[in-house]
Amino acid sequence: MKDLATALDKLRQEHLFRIRNISSAAQQIEPIINGQKVLSFCSNDYLGLANHPKITAALIDGAKKYGVGTGASHLITGHHKSHHALEEELAEFIGCERTLLFSSGYMANLGVVSALANRDTTVFEDRLNHASLVDASILARAQLKRYKHLDTNELDKKLIDEKNAAKFILSDGVFSMDGTITPVTGLQALANKHDTKLIIDDAHGIGVLGKEGKGCTENQLATETILIGTLGKAFGTFGAFVAADKDTIEWCIQRARTYIYTTALPPSLADATRASLRLVRKESWRRERLQSLIMRFRTHADQVGLPITNSTTPIQPIIIGSSATALKISADLLSKGIIVSAIRPPTVAQNSARLRISFSATHTKDHVDQLIELLAEIIKSNNMSLQQDS
Repeated sequence: MKDLATALDKLRQEHLFRIRNISSAAQQIEPIINGQKVLSFCSNDYLGLANHPKITAALIDGAKKYGVGTGASHLITGHHKSHHALEEELAEFIGCERTLLFSSGYMANLGVVSALANRDTTVFEDRLNHASLVDASILARAQLKRYKHLDTNELDKKLIDEKNAAKFILSDGVFSMDGTITPVTGLQALANKHDTKLIIDDAHGIGVLGKEGKGCTENQLATETILIGTLGKAFGTFGAFVAADKDTIEWCIQRARTYIYTTALPPSLADATRASLRLVRKESWRRERLQSLIMRFRTHADQVGLPITNSTTPIQPIIIGSSATALKISADLLSKGIIVSAIRPPTVAQNSARLRISFSATHTKDHVDQLIELLAEIIKSNNMSLQQDS
């Protein structure tokens, strides 16, 4: 269509056009991308489990026993004993009454919010929440009100002024483009003060944060808090889960459209995730090593003058500003054998394009030093201003 062709040309001119890279190897820190072996700093495989032999073996064994597809939704004949076992093990891990599996984190967010909220509900969201949480409120036809990033004082004032009796607070746990962590205790205090439910999407925190890898709510998950976790990041598999009290989970089974009207995950994936969960719980050294790499990056980046943020998570953004500049630095890095994604609007706000650097427990100190050296060299050689207009 002519209008679409024009719109696509406009995206190209504004440096906002997106191109898919083609991977031809297993997920790892040195994948084959577009036929080239590169060192990757843009994966969410934070613990290095996506290609772990024990998880792969569990997947293969499950496929041999149960086949590939489930053939139906969970409420028809698709709910397998492997799904049920994983839900029980996740509940025990998180420390909640029940969990419920979804096919993706996006579907979990849409399903839970639309099951619990409606036109008579007001939803309060952090301004930097993931798109899936914003879309969830829109799908539920709820009244959406947003507060400044991490600003519990502003949220408190908005909650005081709210006339609607039905209210929810929605927040990311770890914000995917900034690496910042939501103030869990502050949000739970406000939820208790204003008699409202709190929903935290901890996609980037589960498995990574906390001594035991339980995420940003470790040892402080209130009964009234609903936790959503993703399995395709630190766990290295696929899917998502919702952790809550038994009545909330049962209601989601009855009313969450993205749970009811979709085919269940393959049982083999549930078996693989059970194997992954055991590793997440047992091998705490992965989290310890990850934190060590993060601190090394931050220390050395500061020494060479790279504009790092205050993130202490595996997500370490370097704010560039200009989309064109971010793309240029990303391309220069790739020409040197390192892949780091340039994140541009609408994923982030206008004039805040960035390099989103993410670390894995399988990176080495030498990898970190190589990244910092090349970043400093490229920025200096191009004489780039890191806050240009996009």
